[in-house]
Amino acid sequence: GSITGNTADKQQAADKQREAEAKDTLSHAGGSVGGFSVSSGGVAKNDSERQGGQWDQTMGSAKETVGNLVGAEGLKKEGRDQNAQGQAREAQGQLNDLGSGIADRAKGTVGGAVAGAMGNEQAQKDYQDQHDKGKTLQRGVEADVQKQA
Repeated sequence: GSITGNTADKQQAADKQREAEAKDTLSHAGGSVGGFSVSSGGVAKNDSERQGGQWDQTMGSAKETVGNLVGAEGLKKEGRDQNAQGQAREAQGQLNDLGSGIADRAKGTVGGAVAGAMGNEQAQKDYQDQHDKGKTLQRGVEADVQKQA
């Protein structure tokens, strides 16, 4: 080999670095579709306030638009109010999912470590599932917030 290392070692290191970067990217990927959060850890049902809030926003915007078109101030105001209520509902649902997601990740991590130390493989798997569900909820909220920004 040379002073700077051999080509095979450099290639192996570069391959390992790319694999680690891909795993990291996948670990942070997530989204929310049809009332569910989806990530590399699995699928989790979102808090119902998230989807209900989105519905209220859509209906509120539609009412406001129709109110503008026909000159109905009452309908326009009703639409604005419903849209604002929908935004608040969705935000509350996101906070609920974020809080439970973070808690589930922490409980899953700690519980899994304890179960692993005790040699209880089934409990360790259950705690890993809890961790993954929490991670999925958290990633779903993060994706929604980034989309709204």
